[in-house]
Amino acid sequence: MVSLARALLNTNKILLVDEPTKGLAPKIVAEVAETLAEAAKTVPILLVEQNLHVVRQFAAGAVVLSGGRVVHTGSALEFLDDADLTQRLLVGAAAGAAFAAFTEFVLIRRLYQRHIEQVLITVGLSLAAVALFDGIWGTDPVFIQGPAWFKETTEILGARVPNDRFVCIIAAVLVLLALVYFLKNTRYGMIIRAGVENRSMVTALGIDVRKAFTLVFTIGGAAAGLGGVLASHYFGYVSPMLGGSLLIFAFIVTVIGGLGSLTGAALAAVAVALLQQFANFYLGGTGDFVVVLAPALVLLFRPSGLLGRTS
Repeated sequence: MVSLARALLNTNKILLVDEPTKGLAPKIVAEVAETLAEAAKTVPILLVEQNLHVVRQFAAGAVVLSGGRVVHTGSALEFLDDADLTQRLLVGAAAGAAFAAFTEFVLIRRLYQRHIEQVLITVGLSLAAVALFDGIWGTDPVFIQGPAWFKETTEILGARVPNDRFVCIIAAVLVLLALVYFLKNTRYGMIIRAGVENRSMVTALGIDVRKAFTLVFTIGGAAAGLGGVLASHYFGYVSPMLGGSLLIFAFIVTVIGGLGSLTGAALAAVAVALLQQFANFYLGGTGDFVVVLAPALVLLFRPSGLLGRTS
């Protein structure tokens, strides 16, 4: 930012800028983009940048290079809709389901009666996966752009809400309804509920509970894949660290809602989101602190959670 400010103080016929956002936090990237967009009104800018989200904000034209060769030229607006949202959701769900099924079959299936080992394996796998992604793709966030209407807003009671928020809400409701229907109205759903209550008895009846539990992991992986795609559009970028920042909220929702209660998890998710936003607005940005404090209070007065089953 200092180098950019110094360049803008001089009288230039053209400003050459080489990857000004590399290695910066997303918030700083947004500030750099705003500065460049304002500077472009008074001086021509030749920008070398890997973040298309920045380029789209003010560039009149774009040249895409790959391996030192020009692969595309044209207006920056041509990059506005860079992928089909439905395709991303399907690929994300499929990838999450495949990885979850593989993990359950190879690692988790042998540990269903050893809960501590399950926790160690899953947490260790998440840490190892993040380290692997860091090594392959680096730690810099990769900025993405969804459909143009994602960034448009809809006014509700005087507040302008980005359209991508409505997509997240609708997707969450549909996934919740689908899970409730699956658990309560399908054969595998009944097997899963019975297997959780008394796995030995269900196995004695000749039912293969292992397949049902693999299906649970697969469905959970698909839901996680959908959530990852929607989260990337919400934040505007993809990063190996993005999942870790959201994992703590998943634990908080589970603790507050109560183990074994899908309804409790849904209500806790809404409560945590509202509590965080109200605390950020009215209590000087203390939303994360208040949200972390909430499960401690719940455990003190109701150890099983709001709707959890008591042992």
